[in-house]
Amino acid sequence: MVTALYFFNTPTRSLPLAIWSMAVDRRRLRRFKGVSFAKLLGAGKGETFTPRDADINRWGFLVVIEEDRLAALDQSRIVKKWRRFSTGEYRILLDPISSHGKWSRREPFEVIGNVSADGKIAAITRARIKASQTSRFFSSVPPVTASLHGSPGLLAAIGIGEAPIGLQGTFSLWSSAAQLRTFAYKGEAHIKAIADTEKFKWYAEELFARFSVREERGSMVDKRSN
Repeated sequence: MVTALYFFNTPTRSLPLAIWSMAVDRRRLRRFKGVSFAKLLGAGKGETFTPRDADINRWGFLVVIEEDRLAALDQSRIVKKWRRFSTGEYRILLDPISSHGKWSRREPFEVIGNVSADGKIAAITRARIKASQTSRFFSSVPPVTASLHGSPGLLAAIGIGEAPIGLQGTFSLWSSAAQLRTFAYKGEAHIKAIADTEKFKWYAEELFARFSVREERGSMVDKRSN
């Protein structure tokens, strides 16, 4: 199995098509042969990681798929449709190194072992936030965001989510596993956020996964034209 993450940059004039595709492609992706897990994702600009960060010009999806079906997915009607109304595409192929927690009551990323942690590392976080803890959670985000953007080794970071509020996540790309660990376990803001998570129990469900980067295609930089 391989985890494939696609992001498409879409002009504002294509927003109705993007929203429609987000609705109808959910079932199509889940039913695609070889797919064991699939999620349609909205994206944020990666500036604040709060609802006001939502980016109506970037959309994506994540699939866990059998390797011999990846080429078929890449040339499927689903992906080709997104390409037709997008101005840019980024695809990254990932192999899980570790995964803790659940996503929609499932453990989507099977860690096989013998995956190299050398080279670039990607991280995906995902959480379902309790409604009663939403305000407290978002008040904790700015210090962590500032720490993240100031971290050596960070190559890219954006918010991802299945909804603007309540289902939050991040995708980040790092130069090395050591630099990701430094941010996660030595940065004061992130350490405090971890402690507050335990104290306030603001997640109904959470997941943190690290991946080795197998291949990148395209650019995370948005060269959109509206």
